[in-house]
Parts: sequence; structure tokens; C-alpha cells
Amino acid sequence: MKKSKWNRWKIIRVIWIVFGLTFLGWMFYSVNADVEDDIFEDSSKVKVDITSDYISFTPKTSFDKVMFFYPGALVDPDAYAPLCRKIAENGVQVLIIYMPWRMAIFGYNKIKELNLLADKSKQYILAGHSQGAKMAAQFVYENPGLINQLILLATTHPRDYDLSNSTIPVMKIFGSQDGVADPHDVLANKSLLPENTMFVEIEGANHAQFGYYGFQLGDNEAQISREKQQKIILKNILWFIHANDHHDKTIKQNIGEIK
Repeated sequence: MKKSKWNRWKIIRVIWIVFGLTFLGWMFYSVNADVEDDIFEDSSKVKVDITSDYISFTPKTSFDKVMFFYPGALVDPDAYAPLCRKIAENGVQVLIIYMPWRMAIFGYNKIKELNLLADKSKQYILAGHSQGAKMAAQFVYENPGLINQLILLATTHPRDYDLSNSTIPVMKIFGSQDGVADPHDVLANKSLLPENTMFVEIEGANHAQFGYYGFQLGDNEAQISREKQQKIILKNILWFIHANDHHDKTIKQNIGEIK
């Protein structure tokens, strides 16, 4: 009888282990990048370099702005390459930072450790998606004076520290259909950001379409295409970077306003 009971628990344990491994495998598969290989090839506008620490998209014309991009938790960094390459094509060098175990919480200080902020002739922009945005905000909080602009994509942060006295321009972009960073929660911590932070709500946008990867657990189905969402994100990032004298405006962006 005891042996039968032990065997039953052993079977249950094996089932749970198999289920857990299957779920973990699905999670990693769902956050793999879905991009074309030529996104990482040089062109007449952009030079691409891939190291063990980052992917770099560098304009072939002169530039004075550098953006560092922190990926979301577990998301393949390549998933942000299409957006970052297009930003580089518009005159901004962009580096997608590789994080240990794909977790920005373990690598958000890499840009300082790698001495990537040394050129004082450059303006530095720090951007991130989801957990990457959380850690980008934390880097700015812990390192005042190193970053010139902050861009937060699809995040409810900052929640645990106060950036309201920061003097740098800040923009937060979020989606109306985001099931991971719910719009209500995104705006709940508005007081922890500078008063003139620019908020951009994209109607119909969800969490996963901020990059090029699969469905994310807890997310909602988007009501616009990934291409449309990416176009709106790109437009607002470029507007913010190149015209930050307008950063005190709050925008509610909807698909009908983007042609």
C-alpha cells in the first residue's frame, strides 16, 4: 500500500516536472526574435557590428546622438533590431545591450562598465522595453548626469523610486491593449516622473508588438498590426529625440492620426 502511494506521488512529480519544462520551453520559444537575417547586414546608410555585449547600428553619416536599448525580460535582443536599425537610419547610433540570462536586472550597469558613456561630445539616450525600461529608469535614478534623455516603452515603472525631480526629458510610450503593462497601471505612477514627461498612448497596441517576437504570457491581442505599431513607435521616438523642446506636451496617439 505504501509502495503504491509512493509510486503515485512519483508519477505526479514527473508530470509536474515535464509540464514545467514544457512551459519553460514554450516561454523561451515565444520570446525568440522573428526577423530577417538582412537586418544585421551593412547598408549604404548603416554599419552593423555584433559583439558579445551588444548589437550596434551606426549611421554612416556624422552623428552626435547615441541610444542604448535595454530588451524586455527573456526577450531575444534581436527582436528589437528592426526598430533600432530604423532609428539609426535617421542619424542616431543605437546599441542593443545584451543582458546576462536576458534579464536587464543583472546587466543594466553594463553601459557604464563598458565605458560606453565616455565621449562627452555625444548626447546619450537610454531606452528600454518592459523590464528593460524599468532598469533604464533605475540607471537614470542611480546615475544622475550621465543620460540626456530617457524613453520608457510598455512599463508601469518607475514604481519604487522617484524621478520627479529629474531634469532630463522623459517619454513613456504604452499600448491601450497591453495586458502586461496595463494603461491604468502605467499612468498610476505618473507622479514619480518629471511633470513634463511626454506620454504617448498607442490605440490598439499590445505588449509583444513593441518588438518582433511571439505572444507573451498575460498579454492581450493587438487591434493593429505589428507594422503599424512599430511605425507609430518609431515616429514618436524620432520626434522626441530630434525635437525635445516639445517634450512638455502629452500626446494620445491613435491610428487615425498616422498616415
